[in-house]
Order: sequence, then C-alpha cells, then structure tokens
Amino acid sequence: MKAAVIYRKGEMPKYAEFAEPVVQHENEILLSVKAVAITNLDKGIVSGDHYSSENENQNGTVIGSDGVGVLENGTRVYARGISGTIAEKALVEKNRMVPLPDGISDVTAAGMPNAVAGSAMALRFRAKIQPGETVLINGATGFTGQMAIQVAKHYGAKKIIVTGRNEKTLQSLLALGADEIISLKQDDEAIIARLKAIQENTPIDIILDYLWGHSAELMFSFLKGKGNFTHKVRYVSIGAMSGDTIQLSAAILRSVDLQLSGSGLGSWTKDEVKLLFLEILPEMFLLAAQNKLKVNIETVGLVDIEEMWNTEVPDGKRLVVTI
Repeated sequence: MKAAVIYRKGEMPKYAEFAEPVVQHENEILLSVKAVAITNLDKGIVSGDHYSSENENQNGTVIGSDGVGVLENGTRVYARGISGTIAEKALVEKNRMVPLPDGISDVTAAGMPNAVAGSAMALRFRAKIQPGETVLINGATGFTGQMAIQVAKHYGAKKIIVTGRNEKTLQSLLALGADEIISLKQDDEAIIARLKAIQENTPIDIILDYLWGHSAELMFSFLKGKGNFTHKVRYVSIGAMSGDTIQLSAAILRSVDLQLSGSGLGSWTKDEVKLLFLEILPEMFLLAAQNKLKVNIETVGLVDIEEMWNTEVPDGKRLVVTI
C-alpha cells in the first residue's frame, strides 16, 4: 500500500510503499482510509518534540494518529489509529470509532476531532463551563482556537474574548461568535490594560490558552489581585505555540482565586475519553453536517505529503490529506 513514512525523527515523511497492516487482536479492525488531518500533534510526534513521541523504527513508521475511512461492511467512520493512518489502510480501535452522519464530508470530519478534543474536553471537563459564563481564548486565530469559539458558544458562553497576532484572522473571528478581539501585536502595557478593563466590567470565568509563553505571563499579570476578594478564574493550558515555559510569580497565585490545569493526552481520564467518542464527537459531527459549525479546510493528496508537510496553511485552516 502507499503511505506517508518516516525512518528517523525530524525527517520529512516520504511517500512510499509499505506493508499493509494485519489484524492481530480482537479490538482491531481494518479501515480503508479516505482522509487524515495533519495536526500540530502529529508534527510534534514526527519531529520528536512531543512528549508522546515513540522510539525510532529503522524499518520505517507510518505517520498519522487518526482518520476517516470506510470499514469492510461499508460503514463510514472516524477512528483512532493503532497503526499509522496516513496510508491506504490502517488498523483502528473498535472502541474508538464514531459513525459519521450523512451530510458531512470525509475531509471535514477528518479535520475536526483534534480541534474538538482540544476545545470541548477543556471546556467541559477542566473548566466545567456553565451557560452564561465569559470565556477568554488566548491564541484563537488557529484552527483549534476557531473551533473553541464555536464550541464555547454552543455550550452556552455569554461572552467570548479572543487574542491573536494575525489581524485579518482576528477580525474574521467575530463572525464565528467572538465578542471582543485583542491583538497581541500591541505593547504589553496596552494588552494588560485592555484585559483589566474587561475583567472589571465582565469578569472572566474561563481562560483557554493555546499559546503559553509570554502571552500567558500577560494573562496572569492582569489577574493579579490586591488583597481583596477576587472572581474565580479557571485557567486551562492546552498548547504552547509561544513557548513551553513561563515565569509565574507566587504572589499571583496567592492573590487570586485561580484554578490552573492542563488539557491534553495523559490528563484526561478513561471516562472522559469514552465520552469524547460516545457523546462529544457525534454531537459535533452532527452540528457540522447541519452547517452549524464552520470548518476551515485545505486539502492535499497523499502523493504530495513530503512537499506539503511543513507548508504554513493560511488563515487558521486545517490541512487534510486525501487518500
């Protein structure tokens, strides 16, 4: 079969011939793959930078962690891969599959799950969002941030504030449901002043952070209290596009009612992951099929995987490989 294969961490994936996977265990089933999204998670695993990266295999490894395809009985599903999924065939887990509704394309369904997990899991299980709350999304111009706006609105957020550096994309977020936008291209003092003004008028309940780094330091700075009672904020770290470490003053932690947590692989419980497949993804796929979720996709053929792997996709689009 044809597949996207790497032989050493950090190398570009190759379009190559690879042995078709064979079912060996009861929980495995063979999927004829039709579409697979290229996510920051997949790129991190390939480069060896992500904490879930596996050891090198000198015989090569097919890349891709999930995908959309067709089972032998004709059922169209989204599924998590046991073998790499950017290939004509892949082994997937029977208990981590979601049948797809009519009305949603393969590429749309393939592009959604990583972003849904990166937003809905944080909102529902870490932040425990309640209708009527105010949500700040730090780094909302990327694909997952755009999904987070729509998911937060669906879950009942009353007000959504977003930050980012891409001015054009920031403006477009208003049409997705954002109420206020804050450019991170401003100087630090202007950003902090704007955030403090928002906090005074509409206290922020939840912060979803896809950037970390210096922008996270700004988030914590505006939260710092002065010894009075403060509004509780649930801060959830999801990504680290602006850097993996920050400086955090202990005085900030002592001066504000703050819940700090992370949302990602390893932090979710088995029950939460089960609900992702049983409830969250089916609901989001149905919303997309009904055109109630906007999913920004750009496609590339499997044969062009090496050429397109490091391509910067504009305007927060998700790159999806078609097979």
